[in-house]
Parts: sequence; structure tokens; C-alpha cells
Amino acid sequence: MRAVRFSETGPSSVLRVDDDVPEPHAGPGRIRIAVVAAGVNAWDWKVRSGLAGIAVTGPRIPGGDAAGVVDEVGDGVTGVAVGDAVLGVTAGGATAEHAVLTHWAVKPAALSFEVAAGLPTPAETAVRALDVIGVGADAGTGTLVISGAAGGVGLVAAQIAIERGARVIGTASPARHDLLRRLGITPVAYGDGLAARVRELAPDGVDRALDAAGHGVVPVLIELTGDASRVVSIADFSAHGARTTDGGEGRSWHALTEATALIEAGRLELPVAAAFPMTETAAAHDLSESGHAGGRVVVLVR
Repeated sequence: MRAVRFSETGPSSVLRVDDDVPEPHAGPGRIRIAVVAAGVNAWDWKVRSGLAGIAVTGPRIPGGDAAGVVDEVGDGVTGVAVGDAVLGVTAGGATAEHAVLTHWAVKPAALSFEVAAGLPTPAETAVRALDVIGVGADAGTGTLVISGAAGGVGLVAAQIAIERGARVIGTASPARHDLLRRLGITPVAYGDGLAARVRELAPDGVDRALDAAGHGVVPVLIELTGDASRVVSIADFSAHGARTTDGGEGRSWHALTEATALIEAGRLELPVAAAFPMTETAAAHDLSESGHAGGRVVVLVR
């Protein structure tokens, strides 16, 4: 099969399209898809560049998120059949003509493969972080501040938090404020003076906070909530006393079903900034790594 691979860490130029890669197959409890599109996440270029600290000892296919059509179903799998369109997370890489999924959800008919490919990691990470600080159906009322609300995880987290009953204030660059407002998120500029600006918007206080961007904002979020246990970061593991989550404590795979249901109901959006052909996967990594994509970045396989 055709796939993008790299055999050493380094800049995006280490990525190569290989036309003769062995096909993976669906083992017990897994499914295989004919990949239509693969999402690009920060973890992908961090592994490729060496920033993740993972040794690359042989050819490796980048990408963990994919959307496509089921063409093999492993033993013990129920609820999905050959020919179904799905999205999910891969074992063995996503930027290839075929990928094996370990967790998945059926793709709503109205959802494009491009958007579907960009959804799994942001959805899982967003739901996991919200669950850590107790933004749920029974405890979701109150005000949640999200730092980095216009990014992939932040945008999904904000919309799910609103569905769970929270009021959301989100930091973003001014160019993204109109998008946040349209989705029901109160925008605020990041940077010096953030605490004061948030207090003007939330005079009754802030109940919880999520740091989806890093950049040293956690102490400000703790100041706003008054309680480090009500702050979670997915980007700053120095913690400052706040809670952190990197998935090591367990993944929230129910997020795939929760997010797709909201998309199908028209209550969750995830913009795609750019879609690249497989031959331009390096450019897709470069755009994601720039931090200025303005939406999800995907690679089109078919």
C-alpha cells in the first residue's frame, strides 16, 4: 500500500511517500479502514521532530487520527460492518491507504471525512480534561475559562462544556473572536492583564479553568478560580499545583460518540484550516507546527 513514512527524527523533510508498504490487518477487537483523510496533531510532529523523546528505530507512519470506510472487521467487534464510514484512532499510523483502528465512532452522513479526521484527538482530550475538573451534566453550571479556546482541543472543549451547562470564557487572538462569539463562547484577549479582563466579564467569579495552550498561564487561572484543584492543563506539566492530564491515567474514548452526536445535532463545529495531499504531508506538518493554522490540518489519502 501507499503510505507516508519516516525512518529518523528531524525536520518535515524526513517524511517520504512509500508505494510499497505492507498492509496492516484487523486483529481481534479492531477494525481496518480504507483511509480517506488523516488528521495532523501536535503529537505527530513532536514524534517526527524528536521533541517527544521517542526513539525511531525503523520506518514509522505518522498520524493517530483517521477517517475512512471499514474494509475489515476483527473478531469480537460488534456494531460496525464493512462499508461503514467511521472515524477513530489508529494503531500503526494514519497517513496511509489502510489503517487499523483501536477506538472509533460511526461518522455522521453530513460530516465530511476531512472534518471527521481532525476530530478524534481533540474530542478525547477535551472530554478527558473537562471530566478531570468536573465539568459535567450534574456540575456544569458556572463559569469555565479556557486558555487557547480557538485551538482544536479548546474549541471542542468549549462547545461540549456549553452543552453540559457551563458558561465559557475563552482566550484567543482578536482574529478568532468572531468565531468564538458565534459558537456561544465569550472571547477575551490573552496576555498581560488577563485576570482583570476575565473578572470584568465574570464579576461573580470563575468556577473552573482549562489550559489548552500553555505559555505560563496556569498561575493566572489558579488566581481566578482560587483553587488549584479546579484548574487542569493539557499543555503545562510544571503544574504549579494545578491538575494535569496527558492520558496516562486513562483515555476518555466515550468522547468520540459524544462529539459525533453533537456534530450530527448541529451543536458542535470544528473548522478545517487546510487539507493537503499525501505528497505534501511535510507542508501539513509545517503548518500544524507553526501554531497559526487557524483550524485543523488534515492529509487527504484518497
